[in-house]
Amino acid sequence: MMGLYGRWMDGWERKLATRDTNRVVRPFDWGADWLSSLEFPAFPAHTNGNSKDCVARFVSDVLADSDRYYSYAPVQDYRLDGNRLTFTSPVQSRYTENNTVHAQWFPAENDQGRVLIVLPQWNSGTDGHVGLAKLLNRFGISALRMTMAYHAERKPAETARADYHVSSNVGRTIHAGRQSVLDTRACVDWLEAKGYQRIGILGTSLGSCVAFITTAHDPRIKTGIFNHVSMHFADVVWTGLSTQNVAQGFNGNVTQEELRRYWSVISPASYLERLQGRDLKSLLIWASHDSTFLPEYSRQVLVRFKELNLPHEVFNLPCGHYTTGQFPFNLIDGLTMCRFAARTL
Repeated sequence: MMGLYGRWMDGWERKLATRDTNRVVRPFDWGADWLSSLEFPAFPAHTNGNSKDCVARFVSDVLADSDRYYSYAPVQDYRLDGNRLTFTSPVQSRYTENNTVHAQWFPAENDQGRVLIVLPQWNSGTDGHVGLAKLLNRFGISALRMTMAYHAERKPAETARADYHVSSNVGRTIHAGRQSVLDTRACVDWLEAKGYQRIGILGTSLGSCVAFITTAHDPRIKTGIFNHVSMHFADVVWTGLSTQNVAQGFNGNVTQEELRRYWSVISPASYLERLQGRDLKSLLIWASHDSTFLPEYSRQVLVRFKELNLPHEVFNLPCGHYTTGQFPFNLIDGLTMCRFAARTL
């Protein structure tokens, strides 16, 4: 039963969640054409005329060889203008704006070779986590803040939000997840070319999911800070307060369990075993009153880390998802992440 504090926090969460009035319910689509465009493996957009079977086959093939799926050709056109880094995404989409990756570079004085790639939350604007990057600088850590696919500068003009990264188009959401992961790995390449070897990653919400998968497929990452955690991408979308409009778009076409399978290729649950035996230090942050990454799903991550004997620390925020960005919780969260990075990277 929710106590007084819990009811107050829930009300605050819902107030913050309803500030945006530009959410739309988009139609359901299997999005098999988005998967066939990846040529992994090469197959027609409709297997025997059945898009559902096409997606199911694709998922099985990816899970059998995720190293191949999350591989990419090296980027050749990095451009640093002031503190603005741009380059062509290793994954091409149908939208010109989205095919250029944007990142902001915040070098710290005497960083001793320590750097974090910072991935903000879903629908973050151009200023998202810039303050956190500057706070990391004060702890002697450089930061490269990357814009994920379909966000901010990469958002197609036809969209008001980053809907194409998370939507009821199953295949496009998978495609976007892969693009953000490979864009992040390309950022690791750029940092490595600059001489950095003590490289970490910090992801929040959707950024946390991308950070998990990137870390699992890139052993160059030595520290992982996962700010809001969940095992399955589908569970968050299906039950989260912030994704109710997305869930409505499925409109009886799939169940939560089925969607969990289809989106397993962009879910941390599928890749945590890859972290075993790694020299990786992880911080898992979850919130007791989270209405988007429900606590039951966050606890699954904590349990799985223990089962796999993965070195990690846990920090629990006494707030919700949206309220993490409000004072004093934003300060608590930021300082916790910066101190962990300074101590482990």
